[in-house]
Amino acid sequence: MSKFGSLFLGGEQVDFPEDMLASKADKYRILLVDDESNILNALRRVFRQENYEVLTAMNAADALEILSEKPCQFMITDYKMPGMTGADLLRKVKQLYPDTIRVLLTGQADTDAVMAAIKDGAVYKFILKPWNDDDLRVTVALGLEQYDLKLENDKLKEANNKNTQELDMLAKLTLSHRSQLAIMLNKKKLLNDQQVQKLYQLQQTKKQTTLKIIIENAWLAEDKIQKILIKDFMFEKVDLQQYQVNDALSSLIPGSFCRKQLIVPLKQQGRRLIIAMADPMDEGLIDELKFTAGLELEPVIASSKEILLKIDQVYGQSELSVKEIESVMGTNEPLDQIEIVIDEDDDIGIEELLRGTDEPPAIRLVNAIMMEAIRLGASDIHIQPRTNNVVTRFRIDGVLEDKLQFPIGLLMSLVSRIKVMAELDITERRRPQDGRITVKTPLRIVDLRISTLPTVNGEKVVMRILDRSGNIQKLKDLGFEPAIEHRIDNVIRKPQGIILATGPTGSGKTTTLYSLMQHIASLEKNYITVEDPVEYYFELAGQVMIKEKIGLDFATVLRSILRQDPDVILIGEIRDIETAEVAFHAALTGHQVFSTLHTNSTMDTLARLFDLGLKPYVVASAIEAIIAQRLVRKICVHCKVEYSPEPELLERLGPLFSNDSLSFFHGKGCVSCNNTGLSGRTAIYEVLIPSKIMRQEMATEISILNLKELAEKEGIRTLVDDARRKAIDGEIPLKEILRVLGPQSI
Repeated sequence: MSKFGSLFLGGEQVDFPEDMLASKADKYRILLVDDESNILNALRRVFRQENYEVLTAMNAADALEILSEKPCQFMITDYKMPGMTGADLLRKVKQLYPDTIRVLLTGQADTDAVMAAIKDGAVYKFILKPWNDDDLRVTVALGLEQYDLKLENDKLKEANNKNTQELDMLAKLTLSHRSQLAIMLNKKKLLNDQQVQKLYQLQQTKKQTTLKIIIENAWLAEDKIQKILIKDFMFEKVDLQQYQVNDALSSLIPGSFCRKQLIVPLKQQGRRLIIAMADPMDEGLIDELKFTAGLELEPVIASSKEILLKIDQVYGQSELSVKEIESVMGTNEPLDQIEIVIDEDDDIGIEELLRGTDEPPAIRLVNAIMMEAIRLGASDIHIQPRTNNVVTRFRIDGVLEDKLQFPIGLLMSLVSRIKVMAELDITERRRPQDGRITVKTPLRIVDLRISTLPTVNGEKVVMRILDRSGNIQKLKDLGFEPAIEHRIDNVIRKPQGIILATGPTGSGKTTTLYSLMQHIASLEKNYITVEDPVEYYFELAGQVMIKEKIGLDFATVLRSILRQDPDVILIGEIRDIETAEVAFHAALTGHQVFSTLHTNSTMDTLARLFDLGLKPYVVASAIEAIIAQRLVRKICVHCKVEYSPEPELLERLGPLFSNDSLSFFHGKGCVSCNNTGLSGRTAIYEVLIPSKIMRQEMATEISILNLKELAEKEGIRTLVDDARRKAIDGEIPLKEILRVLGPQSI
């Protein structure tokens, strides 16, 4: 049996390198790094009964020297060491020896540094001192298992690439060379003997069709060939736009094959298939199509250009295979290493969960999309069906970008795979559905909020990405004006009251609240958060995730946690009057409360609270601060230059930006920012800290317009004011202000 046949018939095993699983036969080598000898001895004792070769080093330099001489499968290092820290050491090891499994051992409370190392991919896991011996042994065993799997995966990938190349060669050999077109044209003296001979030579080297070679060499025009075929051989010429090709028909013949052979199926009549061909004299191709489709063929004529346009309509413009999609995505992590984390209290079996979704292309495509979105730092994934294809779009730094197109035929299996992961009803395609996926990659755990929506072209899916391993920013890094930052610092130190962050979805509200809460974090206080879902890991807090499908909503949890003796409560969002009443009641009874609202400005927040049904005197007494915010992209620091903005842009932004003495900046584009002129994001703020007079006016049920006039008199700095300050300082470009806040001149 040939090695090609073994790939299909399974008779002969594909030969893999003998050293693929060599690591399992050899003794594993573990490197322990710590500047304290007693710690090293304790770690040695943990593994004394294991069949490991244990090496030790007391600093980063010695560890790197050992690794250069004896590669290690696993290493454990302390964080705080003289010279290079453990996190920096693991970053270096990742660069030099990426296959080594890296664990950070720390007794320090520098959570930011540890989480930053994990986010960089330098750390497989971190363990706190004092460790549990059994847990440490299990961690090492699991890490070594992952090492073997990765090694095996790399070898399989190498073997797969080799087999793919061989299959591609085999596919080229199947190209038909039985077309009678060249012989017919030679008999009619339209091709000479030398041209026919060269044609056959080119077919052997380029593996192209007869018609394509004739056209590329300009030996004869295609329209002239068609006239001969119609007149002398009675082939019918058709208008392809008159045919509507359904999915069942297009599935008979692969799109890539149609594109290569310049054919497209049009209509099935009983056992007869009407198929458009650029070269209907290719008898070998017709025989293959009869065998593939299991039908009798009726060839009709269309030009190669018309056929390619029709193929784009039927199969989509981008016929990417899963392998090609992985290449486009550019991920270097094994796509099968995504793990779906299922809640323990969900009454569902894994067999039921995976039923009907075992199609590898759909699984690998979903994994590739998720991995790439996480790698690029996207906040949302949009899978949007269009007329002829499906577009995957990522929202990066607040802006949607088209990333991938694939055939419309993959939509149903792709959506079904996502629905199964989110435990949604895969049979319901007529109504919107919402769900959640917890995805565990080798380096992080990410929550995805899933929303499906039926459209005329099929179901659209939007996935919101929430990275649990994200670092909580410090107050000084949020971008507040110094005077405002000082006032906020005073407000958040009050032991009671409510602080609200407002803005649209994805404006960084939760990030701001966690930063404020961490800024005043103390071991003397009891912190509780209630979120849907939990967006940041906060070690000092008891964090509760809302699960409305079992009745665990905001109001229910809030009533319970007030009996948990909390000092500080963070509520993910005030959605209804019941949640609002409990939150404001807590703020009035000695608790500090942080929460969010979806409103446009600070004054709109007051209007929303009144509209929910809260009494004005309750709002006036409980509110300590309202922070309205938006996220805008920053100018790249590597290519920032001063420039003169267009008069039309200044006019749209209003009189605040029209002063001739002002200087503005933008990014001209460079390698660092991918020629966009933009890099990263910052926030612009509008902060309302009610004065005594404003509280009195609020309690008397004064109108929102009057409250707005009072705030302006007291000198409130609006979103536009803060954006103007950051634009003058060279942080953000004017076009971003217009994009986020809209025209201000009207």
